[in-house]
Amino acid sequence: MGSPTTAPSNDDVISTLNGLIETCKDGQEGFKQAAEGVERSDLKSLFYEFSQQRAAFAGDLQSLVQTLGGDPENSGSFTGAIHRGWINIKSAVTGKDEGAILNECERGEDSAKNQYKDALEEALPDYIRKTVQEQFTSVMQAHDRVKALRDSYNNENTSKRDDQTSTARGGF
Repeated sequence: MGSPTTAPSNDDVISTLNGLIETCKDGQEGFKQAAEGVERSDLKSLFYEFSQQRAAFAGDLQSLVQTLGGDPENSGSFTGAIHRGWINIKSAVTGKDEGAILNECERGEDSAKNQYKDALEEALPDYIRKTVQEQFTSVMQAHDRVKALRDSYNNENTSKRDDQTSTARGGF
């Protein structure tokens, strides 16, 4: 995927970056809520780590917007009606359902992945494209980690249900 040949306007780049800032802020808040909703210390630590990572990403993008002379976004879409990708995290956390929380985190990461892919299709100056690409790589790694945890959780619980069903039927 090469850089588009037309020179991007500052307004377009600022708009793209502000969209990513919202995405990062959404992830920051979503992962924070997820961390507060799980009991397992390994998941709690991982979700807090991802929340802090997204806060750092948002800060980096805000600096780039300022460099371009724009006003950086300061909040995610959580403050509005749209919770891109993280729409059901509150109910999953309220129920303390680890599987549902992992599902919502993966859904949020799918949304972030798509936002970054879209941004990378835009005309961006090389120094901004480099930052966005690096963040996208980290978002992909986080997505894959969350997806693997979700799949592992689902497999463990399917296996437990199968064992319980077998035992209930007189099996061993």
